[in-house]
Amino acid sequence: MEINQLKDVASQVRRDIVRMVHGCKSGHPGGSLGCTDLLVALYFEKMKLAEKDGKPAFEMDGKGEDLFFLSNGHISPVWYSVLARRGYFDVSELGTFRKLNTRLQGHPTTHDGLPGVRIASGSLGQGLSVAIGAALAKRLNKDESNVFVLMGDGEQQEGQVWEAAAFAPHHKMDKLIAFIDYNGQQIDGPTISVLDNRDLAEKYKAFGWEVIELAKGNDMPSVLEGIDRARAASGKGKPVAVILHTEMGYGVDYMMGTHKWHGAAPNDEQLAVALAQLPETLGDY
Repeated sequence: MEINQLKDVASQVRRDIVRMVHGCKSGHPGGSLGCTDLLVALYFEKMKLAEKDGKPAFEMDGKGEDLFFLSNGHISPVWYSVLARRGYFDVSELGTFRKLNTRLQGHPTTHDGLPGVRIASGSLGQGLSVAIGAALAKRLNKDESNVFVLMGDGEQQEGQVWEAAAFAPHHKMDKLIAFIDYNGQQIDGPTISVLDNRDLAEKYKAFGWEVIELAKGNDMPSVLEGIDRARAASGKGKPVAVILHTEMGYGVDYMMGTHKWHGAAPNDEQLAVALAQLPETLGDY
């Protein structure tokens, strides 16, 4: 896709996010809005995906294709929207988010067989370990595809993350690319106040990772370039960590830069303000 086309998709995904969370009066819009550009870039441009008749063909084993795991599962609205807009399931299903008997639970689950979702997630700290397991399986199968995982910066406070971070370089998991959404906010406040992560880039380097700092995580050309850099660095003996600097709530002015929209839904008036700032480009569900 051209840059402007990707930006159009991102704008529509952001509309989906605020409408989904408003529709059920619960959910996590802040981090979802901040990570929109990354997920759009991955699914619409950079990931190698299995397809059939021009649409994604989902198989749980993911052989021969790139895999993506969402570790910070509370930002499910952005993932569901991207999956639907990419063609994994009908866009109209977004209207069932967090409602009775939906496949679109507040945190992703697998028991209802939602295409695109391979693990239940949202219990923070586990996604990197799962991605390592998938990368090990690909190595055994002589599959050179990449495994991507997205984590939050607050999630870096979990001990399991650092066990996995030590394991991956020791076993030269060099087809693994881990993105860290570095927005400086978590549910209880700024990460620097809750539990300072200090210099995450230097930490990952010390653990043996190749590290890329991406300063403009909400700028589509920069995100695309950062993914290319990560791919170019993979396969060279080290796992790759991308520190993705984003702004929570990006695209909606009153949600930006504050933890207060980590897990809060807009009311009717706030939704109208948000939608006025986000052009409808692909048609609302």
